[in-house]
Amino acid sequence: MKYTEITVYTTTLGSELVSDVFWKYTEEGVAISDVNDVIALSREKRGTWDYIEENLLAPAPVLCKGYVPAEDGETVKKIEEELRALKATASVDVGTLEVSKREVDGDAWVEIWKEHFRPFRIGKAVVCPAWVEYVPKAGETVVKIDSFMAFGTGEHETTAMCMELLQKYIRKDGTVIDVGCGSGILGITASLLGAKDVLMTDIDECAVTAARKNAELNGVKNCRAELKNLLDDEHCKGDLILANIMAEILVGFSGSIGKNVTEGGTVILSGILREKEAFVKNAYEKAGFRERETLRRGEWVAMAMTR
Repeated sequence: MKYTEITVYTTTLGSELVSDVFWKYTEEGVAISDVNDVIALSREKRGTWDYIEENLLAPAPVLCKGYVPAEDGETVKKIEEELRALKATASVDVGTLEVSKREVDGDAWVEIWKEHFRPFRIGKAVVCPAWVEYVPKAGETVVKIDSFMAFGTGEHETTAMCMELLQKYIRKDGTVIDVGCGSGILGITASLLGAKDVLMTDIDECAVTAARKNAELNGVKNCRAELKNLLDDEHCKGDLILANIMAEILVGFSGSIGKNVTEGGTVILSGILREKEAFVKNAYEKAGFRERETLRRGEWVAMAMTR
């Protein structure tokens, strides 16, 4: 099958917003090429290499690539329109948002992508591509993800920190709500770690479809995904709520999310840029939450707060 590969020239911060645009219109895959990720890993000594040539770490534009079936020109136009709107309204530096397009062989794209997605560990959880055989070591929990379908593999700092906090604050036999679930990686992990009931919600139909398929892939029967806005359902309550979303949306949730958290329950908030940390924290403290723990990695922050 042929695809139109849309490449957008952006920045590290802009790549998150551009990815959101792509995911709104396609579930065919998004790829981000950002040398700043390699620079950060090199500085923090978290990489697995021994040597990197310095000239390879020179600043460069961030490339964000989305894929649309070649015959779907209308979707390509909608994506370009949203990118123009993003350029005009973004509150952060998103770069030029220059767009280039080319036709590619979809099968080749899938195989190349799969070569680069390998099992990796976050705490006691091992995130494993669905097509890779992995034998868990003692104490490991394997989370299988077919993330070509969806939004979130756990490799990004925001998701990884969320998973770390999840493993610390989950209650055995508790109820977990994953807001803006994307691929379902967080909710499914909670289920595998012993949650009694898990509800994954998203307002994007593609995300809900992906989360359901990944839940089935992992054999978790108590993990359901629904197309809904959590704030519209005051009867839905969780001991632990996971929300890996943009800071502005988290703050918008702060005044209402308390009705969805049990007394003494915890919310794990991620997707927060460092400069927005106080903005989010203050909003939740005013809403009756207190800080339990905050993680910082690169330019991102995740925090656990208890009602």
